[in-house]
Amino acid sequence: MRALAGIGRGVVVAALVFSSRTALCQEAEKNDSALATALRAKHVALATGLTSAAAKGQPISAKYEYEDGKLQLSVYTQKDQQFYEVIVNHHTGRVTKTEKITEGDDLKAAQDQSAAMASVHGSLGSAVRKALRENRGYEAMSAKPVLESGKATVAITLRRGKAFKNVSEPLM
Repeated sequence: MRALAGIGRGVVVAALVFSSRTALCQEAEKNDSALATALRAKHVALATGLTSAAAKGQPISAKYEYEDGKLQLSVYTQKDQQFYEVIVNHHTGRVTKTEKITEGDDLKAAQDQSAAMASVHGSLGSAVRKALRENRGYEAMSAKPVLESGKATVAITLRRGKAFKNVSEPLM
């Protein structure tokens, strides 16, 4: 009897795990679809946003995101051991807002990205340009440095139409 109860609990746990992963995948696909739809309008290249944000510090990550029903280009920068989120106007490429990052998940992400960038001489912009040369017809949606097996790489999300693709470029 106990064996059947244990199997029953295992089946319930497996069903919950599977359904939660399915829900997360569906949510990601929904977000990707909304982002792809928002990006049909004219917008600046991610590399342009990186260049604009550099006036506020060294860019350590960048991404297009669909937040609160609006498209925005967000670039994390570092200057004098401080982290900032720089919002770049996706139509003009000009910086519209800069906020200091002081706590929470954003601070942890900025610290991790800064650590990945600390040991290299390359830039996010050069990694993005290389990925685009190797993937003609795509445009960059995000660039985030990560440490993989002690080596810094840039995880880049590319888009063509509604199709998204993830690539990795080494940081030199």
